[in-house]
Amino acid sequence: MRKLIGKQEMFAIGARAVIQNDQGKVLFVQRSDNHLWVMPAGSIELGESIYDCVVREVKEETGLDVESAYPISLYSAPKYSFVTSYGDPYQMFSLVFIVDKWSGELFSQTDETIAAQFFDIDNLPENIPHHYHETLDDVKQFNGRLILK
Repeated sequence: MRKLIGKQEMFAIGARAVIQNDQGKVLFVQRSDNHLWVMPAGSIELGESIYDCVVREVKEETGLDVESAYPISLYSAPKYSFVTSYGDPYQMFSLVFIVDKWSGELFSQTDETIAAQFFDIDNLPENIPHHYHETLDDVKQFNGRLILK
């Protein structure tokens, strides 16, 4: 797509996973390209549903298998415009899921990540993008109705 449109801003449609362990700590992975700590997330691919997207991204970035997840918020407003580590501008259209059942072994490294760790919500690493703090606020405020932003 980028070959066709160059540096023109486009929508990036994807999913993000909030995964908490039994102690309530939240899983973050450290990206290999920019070293930021993020929640498992990524863009939807042709031929898959948004749920399939979150399942695939979690598996690729953590090694974990999503067994059950439900959506809590949708981020699509123009204020969620960013630039990739490659300099490509985009407006995020991301559905956030809480993964309430998962299995498998957590990988410390994958093709896309250099670390994975559960963090206490009140003691997160410094290099987390702002909208991930907003996502954690949404998790705390979620009342069963989809949050639209």
